[in-house]
Amino acid sequence: MLKVNNINVYYGQIHTLKDISLEVKQNEIVALIGANGAGKSTTLRTISGLLRTKTGSITLMDEDITHQEAYKLVAKGLAHVPEGRRIFLQMSVQENLEMGAFTNKDNVKRGIEDVFTRFPRLKHRKNQIAGTLSGGEQQMLAMGRALMSKPKLLMLDEPSMGLSPILVQQIFDIIKELNESGTTILLVEQNAEMALQVADRAYVLESGVIKLSGTGEELAKSEEIKKAYLGG
Repeated sequence: MLKVNNINVYYGQIHTLKDISLEVKQNEIVALIGANGAGKSTTLRTISGLLRTKTGSITLMDEDITHQEAYKLVAKGLAHVPEGRRIFLQMSVQENLEMGAFTNKDNVKRGIEDVFTRFPRLKHRKNQIAGTLSGGEQQMLAMGRALMSKPKLLMLDEPSMGLSPILVQQIFDIIKELNESGTTILLVEQNAEMALQVADRAYVLESGVIKLSGTGEELAKSEEIKKAYLGG
């Protein structure tokens, strides 16, 4: 589904990502974990065309997308839910969802119905201004808006940030349901314990370098991971 090969990304003179290579197979959940500033969000932003790599290549379903514009990648089946949600705060829930369908206008009504089925709380608030929603509802809306483009690969950046433990569990349940219904997922998450519970495979980023990789189960049992990220 996705192959990232030897990418190097800079912010000015700062070398942020160093020879990053990873892959996501169809129908997998793959997690990127690591501390703040490790380069997780930068990795997603580079894959989705918001940043440019100096070297290497990125392929999506065997097509080279290294230098393609972000909006074109949405039409190719890639959706990115950024850190901080970035919903349209002055628009209603329904208007936000309609904006998410700009590359997939065949059946917007059906797409919205599907989102409301998956996120019933949004249905009850469809005419409410998005900026007045709770943090959990805003996260659901950000995910729902991304799903309106019918993505083959969904990238989620810190979906549990700032949420209560009950809502974190709900969001991760939804992530598993999305995956079971056929959506491949690349997940960036500081809550390493939850991420490794749902991930088929995971990569550990430290200072822009991939330090470890393995199955979610293997990394959850790793003494190094327990010590660094799981409070073991």
